[in-house]
Amino acid sequence: MTENTTDDHPTDATHTARLDHIVLWVRDPVAAAGFYEKAVGLEPVRLPDYSAGEAPFPSVRVNEETILDLMPVAKAERMTTLPGAAESAGHPVNHVCLSLTAPAFDALRTRLAEQGVPMTDIGHDSFGARGLARRSFYFRDPDGNVFEARHYD
Repeated sequence: MTENTTDDHPTDATHTARLDHIVLWVRDPVAAAGFYEKAVGLEPVRLPDYSAGEAPFPSVRVNEETILDLMPVAKAERMTTLPGAAESAGHPVNHVCLSLTAPAFDALRTRLAEQGVPMTDIGHDSFGARGLARRSFYFRDPDGNVFEARHYD
């Protein structure tokens, strides 16, 4: 069991679980990769391989340990390997939260505004994995997936 501080986030240095990837259902993986590259600032992964038919989906890199897989929603009907998965396949998650530095947070808002992406107002002191975030806001990708962006510093 990890040791917790009063703000309920782990402080044990031996905690080794990391977020590897999140699968997002998208209508057009190439367009989605373009959105995440241009508006969000994430680097596409395997996009040429996907475009050439050599990969089942592209991804975008969040950091050195985490990617977002951009799965074609047309593949949702194939989600029969896990009982009950087919019923939830193709539905977007509630939201994914990106933790950024303050300058990267501001740059993201600027890029999203330049791309005409609707955003919420900035909120303050929202609880997350590292305690209370100084600022946060939400936006949607073109497929309806909701993202929160925040910074703690």
